[in-house]
Amino acid sequence: MSPQAPRDQLVTDWVASRFPNQAVTIAPASADASFRRYFRLSWAGPDGATTRILMDAPPEKEDCRPFIKVAGLLARARLAAPRVLDQDLENGFLLLTDLGRIDYLAALKADLSLADALIRPALDALRQWQLSSAAATLPPYDAPLLRRELDLFPEWFIGRHLNLKLSDDDKLMLDRTCKFLINAALGQPKVFVHRDFMPRNLMVVESADRLTPGIIDFQDAVYGPLTYDLVSLFRDAFISWEEEQELDWVVRYWEKARAASLPVREDFAAFWRDYELMGLQRHLKVLGIFCRLHYRDGKDKYIADLPRFIGYAQKTASRYAPLQPLAKLLERLAV
Repeated sequence: MSPQAPRDQLVTDWVASRFPNQAVTIAPASADASFRRYFRLSWAGPDGATTRILMDAPPEKEDCRPFIKVAGLLARARLAAPRVLDQDLENGFLLLTDLGRIDYLAALKADLSLADALIRPALDALRQWQLSSAAATLPPYDAPLLRRELDLFPEWFIGRHLNLKLSDDDKLMLDRTCKFLINAALGQPKVFVHRDFMPRNLMVVESADRLTPGIIDFQDAVYGPLTYDLVSLFRDAFISWEEEQELDWVVRYWEKARAASLPVREDFAAFWRDYELMGLQRHLKVLGIFCRLHYRDGKDKYIADLPRFIGYAQKTASRYAPLQPLAKLLERLAV
């Protein structure tokens, strides 16, 4: 790591202060869509190489406290997630355990035949996370938050990316559609929601000869709709599944969730409707977020996946009568 910017120098100085007698190597581990950065710290020890992850979260832009809180909830649920070993909230640093270098997305792209062996443990972990839920523990995924997310779609995708102005009729239709999706989300049973439970945020961790997911990027967790994390896993920004395979996994989740007394719908058709409508809310939000990342934050890699989310949204909207006007709008926008 080359200490060029002031923040880079702060990272170097902080590591030196915490490990004064170690020759610690600092290398980029990953970056996400926020202002956080992650570095892998490594040094030689008597039992071989030791590694840790340093989260760099500038305190004027990011708050580390939600991460610390959710890390504790995941630990209490006995799930694999980074443990916080050291913290410096004033400077925005957390020292974390290292879950490895291979995430689910990389593993799946390297060998798609691993899909079932990876996804089934992820569904087990999701159920375990949901079973640990307690009301008033995490912020609510309430109507104002759902609405703020949906408003990203007309502002950043339609207005900024496409440079279009909606007619008054289109604005009215979109407002009605948003209210419909918000009511559908609020009508679902509530559990802990990771809010970005997708292959890129699941690490491949081998434990007792079994692949298990190490859960990361969980600081935005909330208490809200039960199907949100499930649809995030299967209708992802970076990998898509044939619907037959998706249905198979969703049915497996639903059956085991019922057996575990999670509050899923008794009728699978009703559960699938919840799942699809929740997915559509997320798809519209993501279309807005990806454009905001591109135009406001200068992060260009996300823009290439807009067609994938337009496809997800069109497919879902076309299936439900109240969403037919949205389907027509999406068809016009996709041209």
